Order: sequence, then C-alpha cells, then structure tokens
Amino acid sequence: MKPIKLIVGLANPGAQYEKTRHNAGAWFVEKLAERHNQSLQENLKLLGYTAKITLANYPVRLLIPTTFMNLSGNAVKAMTNFYHFLAEEILVVHDELDFLPGVAKFKFGGGNGGHNGLKDIQKKLDNNANFHRLRIGIGHPGERNKVMDFVLSPPPLSEKKRIDDVIDKSLCCTELIFKENMATAIQNLH
Repeated sequence: MKPIKLIVGLANPGAQYEKTRHNAGAWFVEKLAERHNQSLQENLKLLGYTAKITLANYPVRLLIPTTFMNLSGNAVKAMTNFYHFLAEEILVVHDELDFLPGVAKFKFGGGNGGHNGLKDIQKKLDNNANFHRLRIGIGHPGERNKVMDFVLSPPPLSEKKRIDDVIDKSLCCTELIFKENMATAIQNLH
C-alpha cells in the first residue's frame, strides 16, 4: 500500500451547512488539524481549506473543499494536480447513510453508494481510480425521499455525541495507519 498523502473531509461550504450531517467529513479533518496544532487556511487556487501535518514522520496534506458537495472532485483534482498525488494516496472522509451514528469504517475503492461528493471525485479522478475512504455513520431517515433534508440538517445532540465520539476514535485509528498499517487501523476501528 502506498502511504496516504492527502486526507479530504467532504462538506458543503457556508455557515448554514457547517453543523449538518453532510459535513461529517469536514468535522473529522478540522479535529485532525486541531490535534496537530495546525489551522486550515483557505487556498483559492486549490478550492478549499488546506493544512499540512505530519503523521509518524509522513507529511500529509489536509483538504476541506470550498466547492459544494457535488463538485468536490474539482478541489480533489486541483490538489492531485498540484502535488502529483495518486488516487491510492488519498483518504476521503465522508458521511455514510448506511451506518448508524457511532459507527465508522475504512474502505478502499468500490461504489459511491449514491453519495454525490464521491461520485464527483470518481468522475474527476478517472472512474477506474480507487482511493481510500473513511465512512462516518450518520444514520438514515428511513425513506429515500427524505434523504436530502436529512443530510442537510443537524443531528440531534445524542446523535452528534455519538458521531463526535466515533470521529475521535477514527482519529486514533487513522494515526495507526501511519504508525503501523491499514490492517491494524481497520482492526481497531471496526
């Protein structure tokens, strides 16, 4: 496995979205930056908020796109072009409807599950490109026609606490990828 060089937290830009379930990926990246005493700075050329941290002596770039979710691939493509990252060197962190709050799992490759941010990244990187993912459970509203309102609304406090707790656990497990390997990280998170 190639080392991960870019960690992307998917989100929608703007204050009206920052507390919504769809921004779980950004919550993860913000906490990761904070944990390493870095602040994310807006970079207009790279279409997002970026920072650089070091995980077990590996330099890692962080990105929260400032594009809307369904255009996330533009920011990821800008970063990969600028830094010459390969798709398999990217970890995309995103909200996952199929997991309850409090559950998170790593995955490599596979389908996008209808997630518009993932769809756009796959399209912009090349549909055959595989990248790593960290899927953070937000639950499901139960009906397909309620999904958009659900992901664009804040979770109740009890769910937000479970999401925050699994993000904290995921941060530790992400660091294990660099200190040990992905298999150890998966074993500890799942």
